[in-house]
Amino acid sequence: MDQGGPISSETRINERIRVPEVRLVGPNGEQVGIVRIEDALRLAQEADLDLVEVAPQARPPVAKLMDYGKYKYESAQKARESRRNQQLTVIKEQKLRPKIDPHDYETKKGHVSRFLEAGNKVKVTIMFRGREQSRPELGFRLLQRLADDVSELGFIESSPKQDGRNMIMVLAPHKNAKAKSKATKDSGSAES
Repeated sequence: MDQGGPISSETRINERIRVPEVRLVGPNGEQVGIVRIEDALRLAQEADLDLVEVAPQARPPVAKLMDYGKYKYESAQKARESRRNQQLTVIKEQKLRPKIDPHDYETKKGHVSRFLEAGNKVKVTIMFRGREQSRPELGFRLLQRLADDVSELGFIESSPKQDGRNMIMVLAPHKNAKAKSKATKDSGSAES
């Protein structure tokens, strides 16, 4: 006994549509109404178009008269365009200690600034060891100072939270930070 193949996700067109009647939509989007499949196929052939099932779940299924090749091409173009416009959110991480040397702090702040200018989010982690765990306010003050120092590039997306031995804060770039940094770089190179 044949159980049939897997259910195809491919759109059914023309003779592959195996239902007695369909709700037909014309080539310009106008409603034709519920017609027998034979009449719908004849109308498609006369108009030199394909009969494409656009809503197979509906009762009766909805079919439209259209040029299927052109439809597939346009939907592929839309999919490609939407993939190109997607932005990948990258989270960079910077680790600090509560008793950080001023020079080390400046270096780490420079890294955070660079990440934010590139349009990435930054997860800043302060690691506490031993007795430092009893003084979380030191870490909190350090995170606040860092957030204030880079406030023109980014903002605090999630405020400092104690997580076991660590305190974590997430900084996100301003929406137009990438455009601003590009503009300042371009004007800087033009002056020199």
